[in-house]
Amino acid sequence: MSEAAPAATPRSLQQTLASIVLAFEVIVVFLASLVIWGLAAPAAEGDMPAWVALVAGGVMIVGLIATIGLLRFRWAYALGWVLQALILAAGFLNPAMFVVGALFGGMWWYCMVVGARIDRERTAAADPGKEQE
Repeated sequence: MSEAAPAATPRSLQQTLASIVLAFEVIVVFLASLVIWGLAAPAAEGDMPAWVALVAGGVMIVGLIATIGLLRFRWAYALGWVLQALILAAGFLNPAMFVVGALFGGMWWYCMVVGARIDRERTAAADPGKEQE
């Protein structure tokens, strides 16, 4: 008879919510990079070429997907904050991204605060005295 594999530790609510926000951001960044690329005027000398928006969007998408996979580490949440700031900074390329960045930044903040609070409450309810860790 084979021995049963140990049960995996359940994901925290904070990790789940962060994954959801980042996954939706992947879609939005993809669409936004297409919009910025499509709206780019023919590059004059010294201007940024239109393809840079696609490359930057692709790099952001890879960063977002990688961060989803790294959320098991505490430092990945700081990386998530950096990505939120970069999305907000994309507003300098297309002013609508200031709104998108602010909305997703607000959702990220909410998920971090509420997810951490609910995780602490769950830990306290499951094992009193452990919430100080």
